[in-house]
Amino acid sequence: MPKIIQLSPHIANLIAAGEVVERPASVVKELLENAVDAGASKITVEIRDGGMTFLRVTDNGCGMAAEDARTAFLRHATSRTAEDLALIGTMGFRGEALAAIASVSRIELMTKTAGAISGVSLMLEAGQIIEETEAGCPEGTTILIRDLFFNTPARMKFMKSDTVEGSRVAAAVQLQALAHPEVAIQFLRDGKQILSTPGNGGLQAAMYCIYGRDCAKMVKVDSRWEKYSLTGYITKPTDARPSRSMQTFFVNNEVQAAHLRFGGSLPQPDHGWKIPRMCAPPHHSRRDCGCERPSRQD
Repeated sequence: MPKIIQLSPHIANLIAAGEVVERPASVVKELLENAVDAGASKITVEIRDGGMTFLRVTDNGCGMAAEDARTAFLRHATSRTAEDLALIGTMGFRGEALAAIASVSRIELMTKTAGAISGVSLMLEAGQIIEETEAGCPEGTTILIRDLFFNTPARMKFMKSDTVEGSRVAAAVQLQALAHPEVAIQFLRDGKQILSTPGNGGLQAAMYCIYGRDCAKMVKVDSRWEKYSLTGYITKPTDARPSRSMQTFFVNNEVQAAHLRFGGSLPQPDHGWKIPRMCAPPHHSRRDCGCERPSRQD
């Protein structure tokens, strides 16, 4: 039997990256959720070349001190306390995310806390900090990801065209805009603005920015029972579609892999647009530790 050895931190991070960072859309999802966790009310996402060579997320959240910024890129690092993890009311514990992203890319980070005289700038390559300086920057955090998977060429073979990867990033941004209509989210792709939500807290306003007039016929849902609530919008059976791609289900503002369809009232089971949002007490719901949710079929 071969001798059992412990992998080096670098190799362990590369393996974790394969599980957490599948493509640019995975990176955007993680960074957007981090920005929301930081209390941001405005977030801008910019990509070029499908997010493979340039991916930048800017927020006006609480920012980080220099020590916290360095620690954020270590494995299993989190701002959550033991109580937070037991009654999770945030986006969850994703201690592998930043470390995994950093291990397969080149990163530039600028961040500043409220009231600080100056911020901090970090440059990382393959997970290692290569430069740290003071920086003049606005409150909040800007993180720039360059050359994703530059040191893991095998992962590059699984990437699709820039157009396909860019579309997947756009879909990830749209989901977060629906999950957090209280946050103004702007998305730019190759210098062109694709999405801009008002951040006024209205789900219908966010839906209109994403789907346009097609969502005008949707019916509002508002049902409450004890500590639970179900709100959102659904289509009428007469407006059902053969595809379920326009269905999004949220539990405590997190996307879940659930699909609903009409039956009985139509000649054949059919799918419609549905954007329901369920709110439940934190101890009655569970957040997975990974960044992806397993898909479920009807």
